[in-house]
Amino acid sequence: MNSPLYKASELGNLRAKLPLNPSQDEQWNDIEATARSLANDLRVKDVEQQTALAKTLLPQTLSGLLKAATAGTPTPDPKRKMAISESSSCFRRTDEGRASLLEAGFPQAVVSLLEGYSDTIKLNETGPMELSMLDLLIVKTAIGVLLNSSLGYEPVKTRLISLEAAMTILKLSIAIYPPGSWLKGSYTPLEGNDESAAVKATWDLRSNVTSWTWSVISEWEDTEDNEPRPLFTADILPHLSRTLQAFVPPYPSPPPSFPTTDSWKAYAKVDLDVIEEVSGQLESLALDVEEVKLALSREYVSSTDGDSVLSRMLTFVEHGDYPPYWSGLEEEDAWRKGFDRCKAAVIKAVVEVAGDDKNIDVLWDDPKSQDTQPSEFVHTMIRWIRAHKYMRTGGRDDLLVCALVNLGNLCRREAHSIAIVNAPIALLPDFVSMLEPETDLKIMHGLLGLLKHLATAPANRTPIGRAGVLRKLLTSQSIHSRTDAVEHLQLSAIGLVKHLCSSNVDNSLIVCLPDTSASDEKSLLDRVLDLGQRSNVVAIKSESTRVAVNIIKSLWTVDIASSEDPETFQQKRDVARRALVTPHCAAALAQLIGRSRKYPMLVNEGVVALTLLSTGDNGGAIALDALMNPLPVEVGSNNRQPSLPPMSAGGILSDAWPTTSEPQRAFDMLVSFIHNVPFKFQPTAHGGSTGLPTEVRANICSLLGHLGRKGVVINRERDVENLKESTKDLLEVLARDTSTEGGENNRSMKKMLGDISESLT
Repeated sequence: MNSPLYKASELGNLRAKLPLNPSQDEQWNDIEATARSLANDLRVKDVEQQTALAKTLLPQTLSGLLKAATAGTPTPDPKRKMAISESSSCFRRTDEGRASLLEAGFPQAVVSLLEGYSDTIKLNETGPMELSMLDLLIVKTAIGVLLNSSLGYEPVKTRLISLEAAMTILKLSIAIYPPGSWLKGSYTPLEGNDESAAVKATWDLRSNVTSWTWSVISEWEDTEDNEPRPLFTADILPHLSRTLQAFVPPYPSPPPSFPTTDSWKAYAKVDLDVIEEVSGQLESLALDVEEVKLALSREYVSSTDGDSVLSRMLTFVEHGDYPPYWSGLEEEDAWRKGFDRCKAAVIKAVVEVAGDDKNIDVLWDDPKSQDTQPSEFVHTMIRWIRAHKYMRTGGRDDLLVCALVNLGNLCRREAHSIAIVNAPIALLPDFVSMLEPETDLKIMHGLLGLLKHLATAPANRTPIGRAGVLRKLLTSQSIHSRTDAVEHLQLSAIGLVKHLCSSNVDNSLIVCLPDTSASDEKSLLDRVLDLGQRSNVVAIKSESTRVAVNIIKSLWTVDIASSEDPETFQQKRDVARRALVTPHCAAALAQLIGRSRKYPMLVNEGVVALTLLSTGDNGGAIALDALMNPLPVEVGSNNRQPSLPPMSAGGILSDAWPTTSEPQRAFDMLVSFIHNVPFKFQPTAHGGSTGLPTEVRANICSLLGHLGRKGVVINRERDVENLKESTKDLLEVLARDTSTEGGENNRSMKKMLGDISESLT
């Protein structure tokens, strides 16, 4: 019996004689026999033997044979196919062998072979790609070679990825085994005869090709650092979307030629496996590859027949369903859950496409319209909302959530936002109908996110308020304790209220005053501030207080119009102002100041609101207490420092006080902000100073000066005196140093500081 080394040498001799033999059929038969014998020998794992073969010319021989078999044709000559199949099986998995094969160009030649088959795919065919049993065997063997040569071996894997081999084999796999095609027409095996057995064997081979393909893709996607490795471009999208159509009714029943469940269940399982892999790819591509997101949107709007990848995805999301022949199977529950995950993945992909900034106008505008009417995509989302708005739990909540989130993304353009609110779309009544306590939290999250985007447009705020959104928000219990585990929902609810109350007195009154027709005695503002107090999330704490800031600005600003008659409006505004001038509201503002060292504009908002609040009845004392009372220690904050930092001569903050510390009082934060100005009071150890917007410093000084004026804080002489003593020298130095700086801002600042210093003497 000849050794593997001898057979490898003989195979090389046969390869060398090919150019010399005009009639090669006989020689290819010899090549096939020799390759088969060598492959059989190598099925026994003998590492030393395979290492020895890797050092021979066998890798070059195999590569040369593969190229010769496909010379001049996209696919192998029929008489050479078996020789290719056997030759491709001649190397097992050793690193030495794989390195030699890579150097000889064998994996690259295998990819070229598969590309020849891939180039014959007809994308619009609904049935499986017509290939002979031998062609299928060649494709399967070639994919196996790619898997074995790259499994755990990065050099081959990297080279194959650079050749876009994953694109090639996945296109082939989907064409060879379209899910569900085993049910249809002449491709269905007929039990009980030899032809049936052959067809069934063909389908088994087709399903094996699919399984091996996804094994290869999984192997190539894995990286040591767990970072995503892109394998596909947008060119794969039409092939992926083809598989989705297999799960859209109507379904054919398993034909009579499948007399038992066992005769078809394996194919049904492969169908599910494929759709799970495809939906996962669609999701990850939409998440990671911007080219894919742009391609999906642009193809959708440019399609003349309405058949695009994105439209197939939407059809699958809306109409895809469990095949009826799953009913009664032991695996039915598990398969249904798997299918649900597929839909969720495709929905996420759709949401990612609509969420890309570059797609906002593309998906909104109807290319056939001259006046930027909403596109078919927008109308589909509107139709889903109107069809399923009353299915608050169960039903098609997946469609409702998808539509709400997609419209929310598209409404980041103000013009789109206004179009949703106004006729002819006018979706506000539909949104209001969903603001109910029993609405599923996933739906509520999507709804509030959309409404928040709508509320950012000033033109929408009054219509949204008049539609009853704010009152329904209170009764929906969206900011009650039942939603404390859904922080993003609470942030959307708070953001909605905050925007609606910005420069809008009517909405501010609705939020600030209790609804006398409701069972809840608390106002929406009370509920918002309560949420901020009980939450451990800094964003929720701060944003809830910013609702109060916007309300105070609206109610204290005299030139904001109201829809109420002047007398009624003034009465309501007086009541609302009194409801705001409370220790509870002032404390929330002080806490906003105390936690916002990194965000001067938030400090500024708190300062402005406290200043306005201090002008109300007993407002000066309430504001002073809020500034001077110790701040609560919040989750995640550093330990509080002493209430007053060390002071240097002249009342200036010492550089020894750590600027990253948490102040014990809001007043301490204001003093530190005054100290950290771009025009230095005193050189610091770091040779520089922290610059703050002039507006912030000016408003802080204005607040402190106002509280020091006579009559603002009644019967609290000692506390006012402490305030004056703590700030007098600092403000005087600031006023003097301002005189050395030029510019209109500093001249105005100097004048104001002079006035304030007088009030503190």
